[in-house]
Order: sequence, then structure tokens, then C-alpha cells
Amino acid sequence: MSWLPTLITKTPEEGYDLAIKLSRMAVKKTQPDDAARGAMRPDYANSADSLTQVSHVVATNFQTVAQANNFWRD
Repeated sequence: MSWLPTLITKTPEEGYDLAIKLSRMAVKKTQPDDAARGAMRPDYANSADSLTQVSHVVATNFQTVAQANNFWRD
């Protein structure tokens, strides 16, 4: 089964969780080495700029999910 069977979610909160998963999977697929990702984590975990950039990536992915869900309007 695919890790991403659909962009459709029941609620905006589920959509936001999916946006986070999309963001995390992009990092994992870009750097598949668990040890390398772990070694880099302290650098970005303590950087306000890095954390702000992460928020931007999640927000962009959330826009994609929201559009796929027609902004949860019936």
C-alpha cells in the first residue's frame, strides 16, 4: 500500500496532519539515511530560522491538501 493513498481528509485537522506528513516524507526521501538526519537534527532544532522555514513548508503543503479537499466545503 502506498504511504499516500489520497489527499482527501475528513477534517481540516486531519488535513494539517497530512501536510506535516508530506513535509516529513520529503525530508526522508531527500535524505534517506536515518543517521544523517539524526546528526543534523540538533542544528535545525535549535534554529529559529530553520523552524520558521519548516512552518512555511508545512503551510504550503496544507494549502495543497486544502485545495484537494475543496477547503472542506460541501
